[in-house]
Amino acid sequence: MLSTSHAETAVQAHSFQLQVLFGWRRLLTVVLICSVLYYLLNLAHASHTFRLPMRIYCTGLAVLLAFGLFEQWPRRLPGWLTRWALQVSAVGITVPVSVFLFFHLGTAAGAPPFWDDPMRMNGFVQMALAGTLVAPWTALAALLRQGEAKAEKQAIEFELERTELARQALDARMRLLTAQAQPHFLFNTLANVQALVEAGSPRAPRLLQSLTDYLRAAVPRLDGSANTLGQELELVRAYLELMQMRMPDRLAFDLHIGAGVHLLRCPPMTLLTLVENAVQHGIDPSEEGGRIDVHADLIGERHCRLSVADTGVGLQASGGGLGTGLVALRERLHWAYGAGATLELSEVAPHGVHARIEFDIAPQ
Repeated sequence: MLSTSHAETAVQAHSFQLQVLFGWRRLLTVVLICSVLYYLLNLAHASHTFRLPMRIYCTGLAVLLAFGLFEQWPRRLPGWLTRWALQVSAVGITVPVSVFLFFHLGTAAGAPPFWDDPMRMNGFVQMALAGTLVAPWTALAALLRQGEAKAEKQAIEFELERTELARQALDARMRLLTAQAQPHFLFNTLANVQALVEAGSPRAPRLLQSLTDYLRAAVPRLDGSANTLGQELELVRAYLELMQMRMPDRLAFDLHIGAGVHLLRCPPMTLLTLVENAVQHGIDPSEEGGRIDVHADLIGERHCRLSVADTGVGLQASGGGLGTGLVALRERLHWAYGAGATLELSEVAPHGVHARIEFDIAPQ
């Protein structure tokens, strides 16, 4: 678990970072451990001098320096040596060397070396032994904690990457389904315009103007990206005005827009698919035509309902079931909202169809 590959070592030590040597968490840990050692060693000393705490804390800083230094240097290690083993060994060696230097340099001029003084030699042994026992295990525990933190970070990064890839796949699927639906609307509309122009209808200029308004609303959203319900309702109104120009005596419509729905996000062509289906399969086949009512309302704070009701020929006369456009719409809703979206069709008395979509509002 503590072993490090050459590639990981090269990445970790790509640039020497001085701030890593004395991070505040590391300093705090060293201060706490040195304070405990000072308290324990002070119990064994009859005299209290400033040298003992100075030696303990300076040794702690030397150990911290060795731990951080060999964490980043050398950049490349031989195959038989791992980074963690080098750090633990360096910490274990630093303690007796540092204590020896502090005792040796602290000897007064002309005084015998500390190893000839039984009391000072006893102090050296106690301090070196305590530090050598504590420091390597502390370094080993710190390395274990670093490994766990790195594993947790990598797991989080992997999950974020997986979520992003899933989101991109969903977005690509949504664009594909939208691209499949868009020519259906445009070709049907152009066919209707062509029929009136060929018949020499005096309404042709106004119809072309309505077509221009419709395309002006539709073309900016041909990229398949999610739009708002406000944009969708603008497109629906342009489409219904265009259809009303084609059959002015057979189509009436009205839009009922609730407060707060304009800024809600929705897949493109969501509401327009229901409206186009009502015109094509409900109003067009009816000799007397009919009426289409479009509703968009908020239900509570976390739910939205879209509905299109027509007084056309009804489900039985139109063949019942879902057409190609509605099947694709249901799939787009599933990809966008999952189980949080529903699409239902029901009969309207005495004749007609009521199509209703409900979905949970995504957090902004």
